[in-house]
Amino acid sequence: MPLNDRLVIAAMVLIPAILVLWLVWLPAVASVILSFGNWNGIGGVDRIQWVGWQNYHDAFTIYPPFWPAMRHNLIWLVFLFVGPTILGVFLAVVLDKDMRGSRFYQTAFYLPVVLSLALIGFIWQLFYSRDQGLLNDVLGTQIDWYGDPKINLWAVLVATGWRHTGYIMLLYLAGLKSVDYTLREAAAVDGASETRTFFTVIFPVMRPINLIVLVIVVIESLRAFDLVWVVNKGRNGLEIIAALVSQNVIGEASRYGFGSALAVIMMVISSVFIAIYLRIVFKEDRS
Repeated sequence: MPLNDRLVIAAMVLIPAILVLWLVWLPAVASVILSFGNWNGIGGVDRIQWVGWQNYHDAFTIYPPFWPAMRHNLIWLVFLFVGPTILGVFLAVVLDKDMRGSRFYQTAFYLPVVLSLALIGFIWQLFYSRDQGLLNDVLGTQIDWYGDPKINLWAVLVATGWRHTGYIMLLYLAGLKSVDYTLREAAAVDGASETRTFFTVIFPVMRPINLIVLVIVVIESLRAFDLVWVVNKGRNGLEIIAALVSQNVIGEASRYGFGSALAVIMMVISSVFIAIYLRIVFKEDRS
Protein backbone atom coordinates (compact mmCIF):
# COMPACT_ATOMS: atom_id res chain seq x y z
CA MET A 1 0.00 0.00 0.00
CA PRO A 2 1.42 3.42 -0.97
CA LEU A 3 2.58 5.68 1.83
CA ASN A 4 0.00 8.38 0.94
CA ASP A 5 -2.85 5.89 1.30
CA ARG A 6 -1.53 4.77 4.68
CA LEU A 7 -1.33 8.37 5.88
CA VAL A 8 -4.89 9.03 4.73
CA ILE A 9 -6.21 5.90 6.48
CA ALA A 10 -4.28 6.77 9.64
CA ALA A 11 -5.67 10.29 9.63
CA MET A 12 -9.23 9.01 9.07
CA VAL A 13 -8.89 6.71 12.08
CA LEU A 14 -6.83 8.82 14.46
CA ILE A 15 -8.58 12.19 14.06
CA PRO A 16 -12.10 10.89 14.91
CA ALA A 17 -10.63 8.76 17.71
CA ILE A 18 -8.84 11.76 19.23
CA LEU A 19 -11.99 13.89 18.97
CA VAL A 20 -14.11 11.21 20.64
CA LEU A 21 -11.56 10.79 23.44
CA TRP A 22 -11.26 14.54 23.91
CA LEU A 23 -14.93 15.54 23.64
CA VAL A 24 -16.68 12.45 25.06
CA TRP A 25 -14.53 10.15 27.15
CA LEU A 26 -12.30 12.73 28.82
CA PRO A 27 -15.26 14.83 30.13
CA ALA A 28 -17.06 11.65 31.18
CA VAL A 29 -14.08 10.35 33.15
CA ALA A 30 -13.47 13.81 34.63
CA SER A 31 -17.10 13.97 35.78
CA VAL A 32 -16.81 10.60 37.50
CA ILE A 33 -13.62 11.70 39.29
CA LEU A 34 -15.03 15.11 40.28
CA SER A 35 -18.19 13.49 41.64
CA PHE A 36 -16.14 12.21 44.60
CA GLY A 37 -14.97 15.67 45.64
CA ASN A 38 -16.00 19.20 46.50
CA TRP A 39 -14.72 21.98 44.25
CA ASN A 40 -16.06 25.41 43.37
CA GLY A 41 -13.91 25.78 40.25
CA ILE A 42 -11.63 28.36 41.83
CA GLY A 43 -7.97 27.47 41.86
CA GLY A 44 -6.32 24.31 40.62
CA VAL A 45 -7.34 20.72 41.07
CA ASP A 46 -5.23 20.64 44.23
CA ARG A 47 -8.04 22.62 45.88
CA ILE A 48 -10.44 19.69 45.51
CA GLN A 49 -11.61 18.21 48.80
CA TRP A 50 -12.24 14.50 48.36
CA VAL A 51 -15.42 13.39 50.15
CA GLY A 52 -16.00 9.91 48.74
CA TRP A 53 -19.66 9.00 48.22
CA GLN A 54 -20.95 12.03 50.13
CA ASN A 55 -22.25 13.83 47.02
CA TYR A 56 -24.30 10.80 45.99
CA HIS A 57 -25.61 10.35 49.52
CA ASP A 58 -26.62 14.02 49.68
CA ALA A 59 -28.33 13.82 46.28
CA PHE A 60 -30.50 10.89 47.35
CA THR A 61 -31.25 12.09 50.88
CA ILE A 62 -31.06 15.85 51.52
CA TYR A 63 -31.22 17.54 48.10
CA PRO A 64 -34.90 18.57 47.75
CA PRO A 65 -35.16 18.88 43.93
CA PHE A 66 -33.60 15.46 43.23
CA TRP A 67 -36.60 13.17 43.59
CA PRO A 68 -39.04 15.60 41.90
CA ALA A 69 -36.55 15.74 39.02
CA MET A 70 -36.40 11.94 38.84
CA ARG A 71 -40.19 11.79 38.84
CA HIS A 72 -40.41 14.42 36.09
CA ASN A 73 -37.89 12.54 33.95
CA LEU A 74 -39.94 9.38 34.43
CA ILE A 75 -43.11 11.24 33.43
CA TRP A 76 -41.21 12.56 30.42
CA LEU A 77 -40.26 9.00 29.46
CA VAL A 78 -43.78 7.62 29.81
CA PHE A 79 -45.29 10.55 27.92
CA LEU A 80 -42.88 10.26 24.98
CA PHE A 81 -43.43 6.52 24.81
CA VAL A 82 -47.22 6.59 25.06
CA GLY A 83 -48.02 9.83 23.21
CA PRO A 84 -45.62 10.87 20.42
CA THR A 85 -44.38 7.32 19.78
CA ILE A 86 -47.83 5.85 19.22
CA LEU A 87 -48.88 8.89 17.19
CA GLY A 88 -45.68 8.63 15.14
CA VAL A 89 -46.38 4.96 14.38
CA PHE A 90 -49.95 5.83 13.34
CA LEU A 91 -48.77 8.61 11.02
CA ALA A 92 -46.13 6.32 9.51
CA VAL A 93 -48.73 3.64 8.75
CA VAL A 94 -51.08 6.17 7.15
CA LEU A 95 -48.37 7.86 5.07
CA ASP A 96 -46.96 4.49 3.98
CA LYS A 97 -50.07 3.98 1.86
CA ASP A 98 -48.77 6.53 -0.69
CA MET A 99 -51.83 8.68 -0.28
CA ARG A 100 -52.22 11.85 -2.25
CA GLY A 101 -49.99 14.60 -0.88
CA SER A 102 -47.96 12.09 1.15
CA ARG A 103 -44.68 13.93 0.52
CA PHE A 104 -46.15 17.20 1.71
CA TYR A 105 -47.47 15.64 4.92
CA GLN A 106 -44.15 13.91 5.60
CA THR A 107 -42.33 17.22 5.26
CA ALA A 108 -44.87 19.06 7.41
CA PHE A 109 -44.73 16.52 10.23
CA TYR A 110 -40.93 16.25 10.11
CA LEU A 111 -40.28 20.00 9.96
CA PRO A 112 -40.30 20.51 13.79
CA VAL A 113 -37.50 17.94 14.12
CA VAL A 114 -34.99 20.24 12.44
CA LEU A 115 -35.76 23.00 14.96
CA SER A 116 -33.90 23.21 18.26
CA LEU A 117 -35.86 22.64 21.45
CA ALA A 118 -34.98 26.16 22.57
CA LEU A 119 -36.61 27.59 19.44
CA ILE A 120 -39.62 25.33 19.95
CA GLY A 121 -40.00 26.76 23.44
CA PHE A 122 -40.23 30.27 21.97
CA ILE A 123 -42.64 29.12 19.24
CA TRP A 124 -45.00 27.55 21.74
CA GLN A 125 -44.86 30.73 23.79
CA LEU A 126 -47.15 32.11 21.08
CA PHE A 127 -49.72 29.52 22.19
CA TYR A 128 -49.03 29.54 25.93
CA SER A 129 -48.58 33.24 26.65
CA ARG A 130 -50.94 34.32 29.43
CA ASP A 131 -51.83 37.68 27.91
CA GLN A 132 -51.41 37.19 24.15
CA GLY A 133 -51.33 33.42 23.69
CA LEU A 134 -53.60 31.73 21.17
CA LEU A 135 -54.71 29.03 23.62
CA ASN A 136 -55.97 31.51 26.24
CA ASP A 137 -57.59 33.58 23.53
CA VAL A 138 -59.55 30.56 22.24
CA LEU A 139 -60.49 29.30 25.71
CA GLY A 140 -61.17 32.76 27.13
CA THR A 141 -58.84 32.13 30.09
CA GLN A 142 -55.82 33.79 31.68
CA ILE A 143 -53.77 30.70 32.52
CA ASP A 144 -50.00 31.02 32.81
CA TRP A 145 -49.18 27.74 31.07
CA TYR A 146 -45.42 28.10 31.46
CA GLY A 147 -45.50 29.67 34.93
CA ASP A 148 -48.04 27.57 36.86
CA PRO A 149 -46.10 24.69 38.51
CA LYS A 150 -49.19 22.48 38.40
CA ILE A 151 -49.45 22.47 34.60
CA ASN A 152 -46.18 23.80 33.14
CA LEU A 153 -44.65 20.31 32.92
CA TRP A 154 -47.54 19.10 30.77
CA ALA A 155 -47.39 22.24 28.63
CA VAL A 156 -43.70 21.61 27.97
CA LEU A 157 -44.37 17.92 27.25
CA VAL A 158 -46.90 18.85 24.57
CA ALA A 159 -44.32 21.13 22.98
CA THR A 160 -41.59 18.50 22.98
CA GLY A 161 -44.07 15.87 21.78
CA TRP A 162 -44.83 18.07 18.78
CA ARG A 163 -41.16 17.78 17.82
CA HIS A 164 -40.66 14.14 18.77
CA THR A 165 -43.61 12.78 16.80
CA GLY A 166 -42.07 13.61 13.42
CA TYR A 167 -38.83 11.87 14.33
CA ILE A 168 -40.59 8.65 15.33
CA MET A 169 -42.77 8.87 12.22
CA LEU A 170 -39.70 9.04 9.98
CA LEU A 171 -38.03 6.05 11.65
CA TYR A 172 -41.09 3.83 11.33
CA LEU A 173 -41.80 5.05 7.82
CA ALA A 174 -38.32 3.92 6.79
CA GLY A 175 -38.92 0.63 8.56
CA LEU A 176 -42.24 0.07 6.79
CA LYS A 177 -40.62 0.73 3.40
CA SER A 178 -38.08 -2.01 4.11
CA VAL A 179 -40.64 -4.71 5.03
CA ASP A 180 -40.91 -7.43 2.39
CA TYR A 181 -44.20 -6.90 0.53
CA THR A 182 -44.71 -10.67 0.20
CA LEU A 183 -45.42 -10.78 3.94
CA ARG A 184 -48.38 -8.46 3.45
CA GLU A 185 -49.60 -10.53 0.49
CA ALA A 186 -49.34 -13.78 2.45
CA ALA A 187 -51.31 -12.28 5.34
CA ALA A 188 -53.97 -11.00 2.94
CA VAL A 189 -54.27 -14.44 1.35
CA ASP A 190 -54.82 -15.91 4.82
CA GLY A 191 -57.68 -13.43 5.32
CA ALA A 192 -55.98 -11.20 7.89
CA SER A 193 -57.21 -7.62 8.14
CA GLU A 194 -54.79 -4.69 7.77
CA THR A 195 -54.82 -4.09 11.52
CA ARG A 196 -54.09 -7.71 12.35
CA THR A 197 -51.42 -7.88 9.65
CA PHE A 198 -49.65 -4.88 11.15
CA PHE A 199 -49.62 -6.14 14.74
CA THR A 200 -48.90 -9.82 14.04
CA VAL A 201 -46.64 -9.63 10.98
CA ILE A 202 -45.22 -6.18 10.20
CA PHE A 203 -44.63 -4.79 13.69
CA PRO A 204 -42.66 -7.85 14.92
CA VAL A 205 -40.52 -7.73 11.76
CA MET A 206 -39.54 -4.15 12.62
CA ARG A 207 -38.04 -5.25 15.94
CA PRO A 208 -34.72 -3.44 15.30
CA ILE A 209 -36.63 -0.19 14.74
CA ASN A 210 -38.62 -0.79 17.92
CA LEU A 211 -35.42 -1.22 19.94
CA ILE A 212 -33.88 1.91 18.43
CA VAL A 213 -37.00 3.92 19.23
CA LEU A 214 -37.03 2.60 22.80
CA VAL A 215 -33.42 3.67 23.37
CA ILE A 216 -34.04 7.06 21.73
CA VAL A 217 -37.07 7.71 23.92
CA VAL A 218 -35.13 6.84 27.08
CA ILE A 219 -32.18 9.05 26.13
CA GLU A 220 -34.45 11.92 25.06
CA SER A 221 -36.30 11.80 28.37
CA LEU A 222 -33.02 11.94 30.31
CA ARG A 223 -31.21 14.60 28.29
CA ALA A 224 -34.22 16.92 28.07
CA PHE A 225 -32.77 20.30 28.90
CA ASP A 226 -33.14 23.05 26.31
CA LEU A 227 -36.88 23.50 26.53
CA VAL A 228 -37.17 23.60 30.32
CA TRP A 229 -34.11 25.87 30.59
CA VAL A 230 -35.69 28.36 28.19
CA VAL A 231 -38.96 28.30 30.15
CA ASN A 232 -37.70 28.79 33.72
CA LYS A 233 -34.21 27.25 34.04
CA GLY A 234 -35.65 24.01 35.40
CA ARG A 235 -37.35 25.47 38.47
CA ASN A 236 -40.90 25.94 39.77
CA GLY A 237 -42.33 22.59 38.73
CA LEU A 238 -39.95 21.82 35.85
CA GLU A 239 -37.10 20.20 37.75
CA ILE A 240 -35.24 17.61 35.66
CA ILE A 241 -31.85 15.99 36.17
CA ALA A 242 -30.07 17.81 33.34
CA ALA A 243 -31.26 21.19 34.62
CA LEU A 244 -30.07 20.33 38.14
CA VAL A 245 -26.63 19.51 36.74
CA SER A 246 -26.43 22.93 35.07
CA GLN A 247 -27.71 24.73 38.16
CA ASN A 248 -24.96 23.21 40.29
CA VAL A 249 -22.12 23.46 37.78
CA ILE A 250 -22.67 26.88 36.19
CA GLY A 251 -25.11 28.37 38.68
CA GLU A 252 -24.41 30.68 41.59
CA ALA A 253 -23.30 27.82 43.86
CA SER A 254 -20.71 26.39 41.38
CA ARG A 255 -20.66 22.99 43.07
CA TYR A 256 -18.73 21.03 40.47
CA GLY A 257 -18.50 17.88 42.56
CA PHE A 258 -22.20 17.68 43.37
CA GLY A 259 -23.19 18.60 39.82
CA SER A 260 -20.85 15.92 38.49
CA ALA A 261 -22.48 13.35 40.78
CA LEU A 262 -25.88 14.21 39.30
CA ALA A 263 -24.42 13.93 35.80
CA VAL A 264 -22.96 10.51 36.60
CA ILE A 265 -26.34 9.31 37.89
CA MET A 266 -27.93 10.42 34.63
CA MET A 267 -25.14 8.75 32.63
CA VAL A 268 -25.51 5.46 34.51
CA ILE A 269 -29.26 5.32 33.90
CA SER A 270 -28.71 5.97 30.17
CA SER A 271 -25.93 3.38 30.00
CA VAL A 272 -28.17 0.66 31.39
CA PHE A 273 -30.65 0.98 28.52
CA ILE A 274 -27.88 1.37 25.94
CA ALA A 275 -26.15 -1.77 27.26
CA ILE A 276 -29.42 -3.73 27.02
CA TYR A 277 -29.90 -2.54 23.46
CA LEU A 278 -26.34 -3.44 22.42
CA ARG A 279 -26.64 -6.85 24.06
CA ILE A 280 -29.79 -7.63 22.08
CA VAL A 281 -28.24 -6.38 18.83
CA PHE A 282 -25.03 -8.39 19.28
CA LYS A 283 -27.02 -11.47 20.23
CA GLU A 284 -29.07 -11.19 17.04
CA ASP A 285 -25.91 -10.70 14.95
CA ARG A 286 -24.37 -13.88 16.40
CA SER A 287 -27.58 -15.78 15.68
